[in-house]
Amino acid sequence: MAKATGEVSVEDLSTQIDILKSDLSNLTHALSEYGISKSNEASQAAKDAASQVSAASRKKAYEAQAQAEEFVHSQPATALGIAAGLGFLIGMMTARK
Repeated sequence: MAKATGEVSVEDLSTQIDILKSDLSNLTHALSEYGISKSNEASQAAKDAASQVSAASRKKAYEAQAQAEEFVHSQPATALGIAAGLGFLIGMMTARK
């Protein structure tokens, strides 16, 4: 590559620049692939967490529904009174002008 006198030719510099360009291209590609991989991992982790939260929320809703049904069956008069009171309050709030 270098001559005995310590001079570097234009061809040597051109070759080194081409090698540097190739190395930078490879590094850019590797970093891009790494970023895409990490993005996909984060996206999947978020989807998994949302799915778990959704399942837990659904379970809580079913439990609340079961408790409400049990309450209505065990104390129908109280449940009817509560429903009538809530209906009256909602009617009063929506009728205000």
